[in-house]
Amino acid sequence: MLAQDYENLVPRKIVEELDRYVVGQEEAKRMVAIALRNRWRRQRLPDELRDEVSPKNIIMIGPTGVGKTEIARRLAKLSGAPFIKVEASKYTEVGYVGRDVESMIRDLVDLSVTMVKAQHAEQHREKADALAEERLLDLLLPPAPAKVPTGIYSEGAPVVPSESYEQSREKLRKKLRDGALNDRSVEVDVKDRTTSQIGVISGAGMEEIEMNLREMLGNIMPGKKKSRRVKVPEALSLLKQEEVQKLVDVEEAVREAIHRTENSGIIFIDEIDKIASREGHGPDVSRAGVQRDLLPIVEGSTVNTKYGMVKTDHILFIAAGAFHIAKPSDLIPELQGRFPIRVELTSLGKEDFIRILTEPQNALSRQYIALLATDGIDLQFTQDGIAEIAEMGVRVNDQMENIGTRRLFTIMERLLDTVLFEAPECSEKKLIVDAPYVRSRMQNLIEDQDLRKYIL
Repeated sequence: MLAQDYENLVPRKIVEELDRYVVGQEEAKRMVAIALRNRWRRQRLPDELRDEVSPKNIIMIGPTGVGKTEIARRLAKLSGAPFIKVEASKYTEVGYVGRDVESMIRDLVDLSVTMVKAQHAEQHREKADALAEERLLDLLLPPAPAKVPTGIYSEGAPVVPSESYEQSREKLRKKLRDGALNDRSVEVDVKDRTTSQIGVISGAGMEEIEMNLREMLGNIMPGKKKSRRVKVPEALSLLKQEEVQKLVDVEEAVREAIHRTENSGIIFIDEIDKIASREGHGPDVSRAGVQRDLLPIVEGSTVNTKYGMVKTDHILFIAAGAFHIAKPSDLIPELQGRFPIRVELTSLGKEDFIRILTEPQNALSRQYIALLATDGIDLQFTQDGIAEIAEMGVRVNDQMENIGTRRLFTIMERLLDTVLFEAPECSEKKLIVDAPYVRSRMQNLIEDQDLRKYIL
């Protein structure tokens, strides 16, 4: 999103947009709304001061399933910013030990380039569609060979298509647009996307080396084309893709993508509590090593990518973790200082579950109603039915591991598994989910502790 597009995204409006998808957690929403608004404020500063203002990175503290990831993901979607989610624990695996933490920046740039190319392609869509249509008409009705007139003529004179040819072409164009030619087949030349069989010795970070090697050799060797016989709609789609790729200025797209990454990029680092060191020996040594390697990226450095050098000084980092065992103070002091804002997300209760099941735009009840409507089933949830589902979710979370909202997914699947299975053949096309129905389907399962451990 460009700087001027942020102007209408005032913090209160950002929170209202997040409320459509995330229930509760007002403090966390306020903090990320302020962080996003500060992006726009920074762009309005004089040049000499703009580079001095760094983003205020955030740590979200709270149990699983309370909305940490969803808040960050919706924020990025709202702003149109490049966004990736990484697991901090991934960098403690054998072979990584924090040495390849720069890969998160390379992944962010790749995503940004893809986003910008798609936006530029959309801008050229109309022109590309017209060019693809002309190419397809050439395949369906090749131009007639030019007739050489008798007598003296000029070799440089343009050959004017005959009037009958133009009329036939226009008739064919009308049939193409009306879908009358969809059953016809044509031969088109398409780029052979078969990847060359190049392999390298596997190991830490070697996957990226292999990808870069394949791309380098692909650029050196001319791309082969192969002829395919396809139906007219597929041929038109293939030709549109080729024309769009020709119209997009790749260098300009890469420059814009790097600029967006550096000034608007958001990286969500999940499970950061898993790399918090407590003792300083054994596996904690490697955790501290990951933190030390992560530190320069968070505080601002220059990372080499296949598109060029990328500065991380103004990328917003949002970290999250449950911190059941470790505490934010167990992170190394330098890394703590780079996350000045700490927000604690609260556990969800019955009222929160009721709101999650009904209020958000993507509420679970709405999802199941829409899914079963495709089979002609009229699914209805009563208020007491929703309350009973929420009560069971809270009870199971209290008695077992608290997994937050994700418990509702499990309960809803078990509650509706019969109708989901029988819906295509079911003669009864209406189902009302009320409290008695929920209890009849779930009560025995909820009360059987041994069975509950494996099913819920």
